[in-house]
Amino acid sequence: MRFKTNKFLLILIFFQYTLFGQTGNVTISGIIQDKGTKLALPYVSVILKTENDSAFITGTVSNDEGMYSFSNIKEGNYLLSISYTGYKTKTSNVLIGHLSEFLDLGISEIEEDTKILSEVEINAKQDEINSKMDKKSFSVADNVSQSGGSVLQTMQNLPGVTVQDGKVQLRGSDKIIVLIDGKQTALTGMGSQSGLDNIPASAIEKIEIINNPSSKYDANGNAGIINIVYKKNKQEGFNGKAGLSVGLGALWIKKENLPNIRPQSQYTPKINPSLSLNYKKKKVNIFFQGDYLYNKTLNKNEFVTRTYSDGTIINQQTKRNRTTTVGTAKTGFDWNINEQNSFTLSGLFSSELILDRGDQPFYNYNLTERLRLWKFLEDELKTTATANAGFEHKFKQAGHKFNIGLNYTFHREDEKYYFENILPSYTGLDSFKLISDEHVADFNFDYVKPLKYGRVEGGLKFRRRVIPTNMKFIPGLNSPLDTNAGGWARYEETIPAVYGNYVIENKKLEIEAGLRIEYVDLQYKVNPNHNTYKSNGYNYTQPFPNLRLAYKLNDKNKLSVFYNRRVDRPNEVDIRIFPKYDDAEIIKIGNPALRPQFTNTIELAYKYSYKKGYFYSALYHKQSEGTISRIGSTDSSKLIYSIMQNAGRSYNSGIEMVYSHEVVKWFSFNINANAYHNQIDAFSVTNLYPKENLFNADKQEIYSGNIKINGLFKFQKNFTLQVTSIYLAPDLIPQGTIDQRYSLDIGIKKMIQKGKGELFVNATDLLNTMKVKKTIQGSGFNYISTDYYETQVIRFGYTFKF
Repeated sequence: MRFKTNKFLLILIFFQYTLFGQTGNVTISGIIQDKGTKLALPYVSVILKTENDSAFITGTVSNDEGMYSFSNIKEGNYLLSISYTGYKTKTSNVLIGHLSEFLDLGISEIEEDTKILSEVEINAKQDEINSKMDKKSFSVADNVSQSGGSVLQTMQNLPGVTVQDGKVQLRGSDKIIVLIDGKQTALTGMGSQSGLDNIPASAIEKIEIINNPSSKYDANGNAGIINIVYKKNKQEGFNGKAGLSVGLGALWIKKENLPNIRPQSQYTPKINPSLSLNYKKKKVNIFFQGDYLYNKTLNKNEFVTRTYSDGTIINQQTKRNRTTTVGTAKTGFDWNINEQNSFTLSGLFSSELILDRGDQPFYNYNLTERLRLWKFLEDELKTTATANAGFEHKFKQAGHKFNIGLNYTFHREDEKYYFENILPSYTGLDSFKLISDEHVADFNFDYVKPLKYGRVEGGLKFRRRVIPTNMKFIPGLNSPLDTNAGGWARYEETIPAVYGNYVIENKKLEIEAGLRIEYVDLQYKVNPNHNTYKSNGYNYTQPFPNLRLAYKLNDKNKLSVFYNRRVDRPNEVDIRIFPKYDDAEIIKIGNPALRPQFTNTIELAYKYSYKKGYFYSALYHKQSEGTISRIGSTDSSKLIYSIMQNAGRSYNSGIEMVYSHEVVKWFSFNINANAYHNQIDAFSVTNLYPKENLFNADKQEIYSGNIKINGLFKFQKNFTLQVTSIYLAPDLIPQGTIDQRYSLDIGIKKMIQKGKGELFVNATDLLNTMKVKKTIQGSGFNYISTDYYETQVIRFGYTFKF
C-alpha cells in the first residue's frame, strides 16, 4: 500500500462532542484454590479496595466452585485482598483498563503458612467515546434541536457527520454501512444507506458512529459504520412511553417557479405519534415500539442551466411535492432461561408509501420559449419485514460466552411512474412499473474469551442475498422511454466470512489486532433481450486486517494509531440495468460491470481529558482503488446519461477535531471541525449505454471541511435550550463541485409532571439559508444546478413516561 503522506493536512484545531457521551463499567472474576491440593476453596472473602488510600469498594465470597466476580467496577488502580480462615491473606495490585468489559484474573492460590505478595495486572475495555477513540455514542433524546424529526435530520447535528443528497457522510464520504441494533436490514440498505429520512427519531435510543471497525464487523463501508439502536426498556413490571410531535415546513418560498407549472408545496404538515411499551417479569422481558409518520414536503426544487459545446443552452426546473406515510412496528421478547443461557426473538415491520407529484419544465436560454413540460406521478410502496433470533450462552467465567444469530429480511419495492410528456405539437402519456423483492438470510456465530490481560474473540458469518427485479415500460405517443432496456434481472450474492480478534493491555500500551477473511460470489443475471447489458458478476477471497495501537502518556493523555482495510461492494441499484426517468433529460442507469472499491486507511488519534471537558483529534488518510462514482456523458439528443463506473484511484486525507467544555453548570458548548483534502486521479472509462463511448476525466482535487458549534443552556425550572450552527465548505462531487452551505437549528425542552412529561419546540434551518448549488463539467456539456428544497421546519411535541 502506498500512502501519499505529503497530502495530510497539517492543521491542529480540534475538539470532541460530549453532550451525549456515555461511560461504562467492568466485570472482573477469578477462581481461588489451595496451593498445595489445587482444590477450589468456597466461602473465601474477597475484597476490592482503592490502591491509593485502601478505601473499600466492594466485597464478596467465592461460591462452591471457588469462583467470585465483581460487577460495575470503574477504570483505575485497585488492591484485591483474599482472606480465609487458616490461610494467609493475599493482596494483589489490580489495574482496571478499558479494552474488555470482562476481565479474568485467573486462578489465585493461597496457602496456610506462606505469605505471597504478587502483582496482577488486568485490562478492561469499554466501548465509549473517551477510551478507544474508535466509536462515539449519542443519545437521540438529548438532541433537542432535532426532536420530532427523522434519524437523518438527527444525524446532521452529530460530530463528523454531514448530510448531502439525502445521504449521510463521514469525513466527506458516503460509503457507510447502516445497522439497526447491530444488524444490517433492507430498511436502511444492505449494501448502502437508504430510508434514513423515513425512520422517526422518536423510535431511537441512541446512534453509534464507528470510524474504525474491528474485524468483527462486515468489511463493507470504508467510511465506517453507523449503528441505530432502537428503544427497549428492561425495568421490572409494565412501563412505557407515548409521544406526539407535529410540525410545519416550507414556511415561505425560497425561489419562485418557472412559468405555468403547478405550485410548490407550502406550510407542509408533519405528524408523528409514537408508543413504546415494555413488560418484564422475572425471566421474561417483552417489548414493543410503534411509530407512524405523516410527512408532506417540498422534496426537490432544483433549477438547472445546461450548456452544450455547440452553444445550446437549456433551462429547467425539477419540482417534486412529496407525501410520505410510514408505519413501523418492532416487537419481541428476551428470555433469560437461566444464569448461563438466554434467548431473544424479535421482528420488525415497516410500510412506507411515497407519492411524488412533480413538474419539470424546459425552456430556452432566455426563458421566452417553453420547449417541453414533463409532469409525473410516482406511486411507490416499500414493505420491509425482518425476523431475528439470538441465543447466548455464558460460561462460568464472567465474560466467557458465545452467541448464535439467525436473521431474515424481506424488502419489496413496488414502484409505478406515470408521465405526461407535453411538447408544442403533441402530448404523450407514458408509464413504467418496477417490482423488486429482496431476500436476505444471515447466520452468525461469535465467541469471546476473557484473558488475564485482555480477550480473544472470533466467529463466522454466512449471508445469502437474492433480489429478482422486473421492469415494464408502457410507452405512449412518440415515447422517449427506452422500452428495450426493460425486462427482468436477478441479483445473487453469497458471502461466507470468518474473523478473529486479539486484545491485550498493560499500564501504558494497548494492542488490538484482527483479521477478517471474506469470500464473495456475486452473479447478476440479465434477460437476454436487453439492448445493452449482458449477465455479469465477480468473485474474490480477500483479507481485511485491522490494527489499533495505543499509548497512555498518563491518566489524561492518550495516543492511538489505527489501520484497516475495507471494501465497498456495488449495491444492487448501482448495477441495475433499467434507466430511471425521474428526470426526463438527465437519466440515471446502473452498470453490471461495476467492481468493488478497496480502501486502506491509517489514522493517528489523540485525546486529552480534564474535569470539565476534553480535546480530541484524529489525523487520517485513505487510499481507494476502483473508486465507485457516477459519470455523465451526452450524445446528439442532448440527453445526459449518468452511469455508475469505477473511476480509478482516489484519496481522502484530513483531520477531525473536537473541543467540549462546561463553562458553568448552566452552560456548556462543543465545537466540531473536520478539514480534509479529496482527490480523484485522472481516468478513462468506456460507457456502454445507450451506445458505446469513451469518457476521459482529468484529475480532480479540493480542500474542504465543515464546522459545527453546539451550545447547551440549562435554566431553572427544568428548561433546556440547544443552539446548533453548521457550516459546510465547498466540496468535491463526481465531475464537479458543490458550493458552501450553512444553517442554524434551535430547540427548547422543558421537563414537567415530576420528570415524566416532556415538552419541546424546535426549528431546523431557522433562517432558511440552506440550498445546494452544484457545478458539473461533463464530456460535451456542463451544467449549474441550485436546489431550493424544503429545509426549514418548526416542530412541537410532547412525550410522557409511565
